[in-house]
Formats: sequence, structure tokens, C-alpha cells
Amino acid sequence: MLAAALALLGPPSAPAGVPAPASSPRLVRTNTASALRAPARTNTAPALKRPAGKAGTVAAAKPAGTNAVSGFQSALRRLQSNKAFYPVVILLTLCLAALFLVRAFKARPAIAEKPRQPVLPSKLAARGFARKPGATGLHCANVLEVGPEARRVWQFDARGGRYALSRHETCVDSERLPARLVAKDWRGLFQRKLNIAWLPPEHAFLRVAQFPRSDFQETLSMVELQLEKLSPIPVAQVVWSLHVLPQAEGNLQTVIVMIVARSVVEEFLGKLEGEGYLADRLELPLLDQLQTTAITEDGAWIYPEAGGSRNTAMVAWWYGGVLRNIDLLALPAAGANRAAELRDQLTQMAWAGELEGWLKSAPEWHLVADVAAAEWEPALRAGLEQPIEIITPLPTPELAALTARRSAQAEPRANLLPPEFALRYRQQFVDRLWMRGLLGAGAIYLTGVAVYMLLLGYANWRTGDVESRVAGLANSYTNVVQLKTRYQVLKDRQELKYAALDCWDATAKKLPENVSLDNLIFSEGRRLSLRGTAPAGEVQQLFNFERALRQYTVNGQPLFDPTKGESLQWRVQGASAGWSLGLELKRSEAQ
Repeated sequence: MLAAALALLGPPSAPAGVPAPASSPRLVRTNTASALRAPARTNTAPALKRPAGKAGTVAAAKPAGTNAVSGFQSALRRLQSNKAFYPVVILLTLCLAALFLVRAFKARPAIAEKPRQPVLPSKLAARGFARKPGATGLHCANVLEVGPEARRVWQFDARGGRYALSRHETCVDSERLPARLVAKDWRGLFQRKLNIAWLPPEHAFLRVAQFPRSDFQETLSMVELQLEKLSPIPVAQVVWSLHVLPQAEGNLQTVIVMIVARSVVEEFLGKLEGEGYLADRLELPLLDQLQTTAITEDGAWIYPEAGGSRNTAMVAWWYGGVLRNIDLLALPAAGANRAAELRDQLTQMAWAGELEGWLKSAPEWHLVADVAAAEWEPALRAGLEQPIEIITPLPTPELAALTARRSAQAEPRANLLPPEFALRYRQQFVDRLWMRGLLGAGAIYLTGVAVYMLLLGYANWRTGDVESRVAGLANSYTNVVQLKTRYQVLKDRQELKYAALDCWDATAKKLPENVSLDNLIFSEGRRLSLRGTAPAGEVQQLFNFERALRQYTVNGQPLFDPTKGESLQWRVQGASAGWSLGLELKRSEAQ
């Protein structure tokens, strides 16, 4: 495209007498300037010491530089006079802009990173990446649940703190998440959107610990000091977070520590990025289910399928109004003795509570399930041989609303999303805004150029049409002008003939008897000059004659203009007086 544009313009031909550009234009212009400055100065010693060879070079370069500049200017003027000059300049500009955009969007090869030593994941070091709660008003929140067969996303309107469900989408494996629902654009600068993803709980480890009551910063530091003791995986390979329960006993507070392998989190985030969902927070829905369960007595609350599988359940032990422990309960296969195996697992959990000292009485059993209760309830009743209270769990949309509310009010560092991912997502968002702004500006510029070219083409078409019409009417117009001129000449000739007769008639009628007329001249089609003689004592009759001529009418219209012409002039010479008078016709043909 660039070669075609350059070929269209073509190289400018060098004018006659201009030498070939064998030397650099800069060098020629520099030498020319030096030669021009030398005569303005006196013949000082340094000027005389200049070698003869250099002086001859400067003198020879002076005309070459002048011709080079004039030749370039003339070539530039010839290019500008060409109709294709400005379209080609615009085309070259668009080509450069397209090349820049292609290079900007071209995928760059990944740079191999050097292996780094594992660093202890610290929530304290991530303080710079966090956004303070309530710093920007939250407009809406999305909660994503990734299931084995489908993905569900709920969008909640967060204005006013109501968190009302505004949209719900379900996508199977072959469908992508709606981009307009989950993607962030420039409106996110003014209307903040929070993307939350439910992390699958099968790989998450929950630990319950008691710590002295303090603010979040100190609680975070205490949990980090105890992390090696709480985590079943090496600390350098995990992502962890915490949640402080509102229940407290004396000077202690209950903290749930969530621990997930970093590889699991990175793989999960990679899948979300492939769907175009950039999560701001990773949460576990079990925390909201725990907080919404009404605790009225000491006992164990069993949550089927909370562990991410139909055959697993989470057991929460509450004593004294405080969450003491969270364990994982497995449901045996259908052919095994489910009742006995469930009883053995729960008995071991109860013994552990007795050893720790918080289980002081027989627990009451509660099953938080609806559909899964048909499979779990018979086995639990047969194994425990005690009554089991069935509690209806919170519906999934309401659970998602609670997650959105809790995430919006939570501390930014209480998040399972690694800080480097949050920073990268933020940078991608800013880069995307910049690129879209540049693309928008380029689109507006191209639209303006297109509109300009269309208007220019339309104007050129109209100009060409008018020029062609003028060229077609040129002969007819010339003939009409000639005929009009001839007609006007004939009309003036006809009218002037009668005008001269009218002037002669008026002069003959108004001329006194004793006054003689020597000359009557009618010129320029409107001027009447009279000359003659009269007795020296008849000057008054000459004035009467002048007044009568100026008031003379033909067909009710004045023949002469009373305000124009030359007044009566007379000169006495003995017994006679010579007189002269100039009048000007007042008729349409004379105008």
C-alpha cells in the first residue's frame, strides 16, 4: 500500500540547472551560510589564514545550496498542486496508524522468568494493592458459581446497600459468560463493579482458632504467626485468608482460617480468565451458610455437599455459642454399612472435642439439607440412634446475596485472591481503557476523514457539474450578450435621433428674436452646448431663455435636468455680447 502511494506521487523531476544531490543538503546549507556570513565581516586575520582549498569549496557550494532549496520548494509546490497529494498524505497517515495498532495488539513472546525462591505468602505485604472498604460507592456485584455441568452468575444491585437480584444467567460448558454482564469498562471508574467467584470447596481446608480480641491488623499478624501450625500444606505453597465470626466469648474471638493450595487457585483463575471473568475476590459460600444458621443449643450441624461432593459433608461443632471445630464427614458407598461408618467418624470427632476440653455434654444433631436429606437422614438416624433436626438451608440466590454483601464490607486483605493477580487485573483494566480510548479516537478521526472526503467529493462533483453547465451555456450566453448589445446600440441610436430633434425644437421655440445662435452641438447622447451672440442690452432675455429651456417639457416630462449642465456664460464685446450655455438631458436613455 505504501509503495502504491509513493508510486502515485512519483519522485519530483529536478529542474534545469540543478546539480544532482550528491552531497548532503545539511552540509551544503551549512557551507552556504558560512559563505554568506564572510562578506559581512572585516578581513580579519583568521579569515586570511583559511586554506585556499576550503575557501574554494565554500564558494562553490554557495550556488548549489541556493538551487537545492529552491528546487525542493518548487517540487513541493508541484506536489501540492496535484489533486492526489492530500489523499495520499491521508492514506499514508492511516497506514502508519494501522501499523501502530497491529504492533500494539501483536502478541509478544513470553519471557522466561528465572526460578525464584518460594516466598512466604504474607497478607501484610499486600497492603499496597488493597482498596479501602467504602472508598468508592459499589454499584453492582456479580457472584459466579462454577459447577461440574454449568456455570451460574447472579448480579445484584448494590445501590443503597439493598443487594437486590437484578439478573441471573446460567451457561453450560459450551457457552461463554455474557461479556456485558461480567466485563468491566470505562463506567467502572464511576460505577464500581465487584466480581466475586465461589471457589470450589473440595480443595479448601478450614481451621477454627481462638485468638485474643483485637483489630483486624493484629488478628492478621497473629494468624500469620500460627499459619505453619494450622496449614496441612507447606506455607510457601498456599493461599490463605481468614474470617472473623461475630460471636465472641469474653476476651477471645473465633477466627475461621481458609487455606487453599496455590496451584489450585491459579488453575481456577486461569479458567475464569479464559471465560473473560476477572475476579476481584474468591470466597467460600459455606461461611455465609454458617452465619445464617440459627444456633440455639450445643451440638453439631451437618451440611451435606458443602465439601464439593455429594458424598461429603461439613460438620460444625457449636458449644457455648462459639464455633469450636469444623470437620469433614464422608458418606460411605451404597453397599456398605453407612450407619456404622458414620457413627464411627462422628464418635472420633467427639473424642477429639473431649480431649481439647470444649465438648462437655452429649451433642444435639442437626442436618441442614433439603434434597440431600433423603440420602443422609436415614443413615444418620440409624447410626446415631438419636433424633435429628432437619433445617432447610438458605436458597442459593440468597446465599449469593449474602456473599456479595459480606465481600463488599470485608477487609481487602481478607481475600483468597493472590495480590499479584489483583494487580495484574487492575493493570489490564487500565490498559484496556487506554486502548479503547485510542481506538475510539482513531474511529472518530477516520469518521471525520471519511465525512470530509465525502463532502469534498460532493463539492467537487457539484463544481464539475456547474462548470460543465457553464461550458455548455457559454456559446449561447455569448450570443445573447452580443444580441443584447446590438439591440441596446440600435435602441440608443433611435432614441438619440429623436433626442437631438427635441433639443433643436426646444431651442428654436424658446430662442428670442434678437438673439442669434451660432453653434448647436449635441454630444455623448446627453449633452447640449449652445453658443451665440446677442445685443449687449438684451442679457436679461438670455437668462429667460436659459430658464425656459430648463423648464421645457416633452410629453409631460422635463427634457433637461435643471441641476446639471453649465450655467449661462456671457461676455460683452462692444455693442454685442457672446454667450454660451450647457444643458444635460433628463431622459431614461441618457442615464
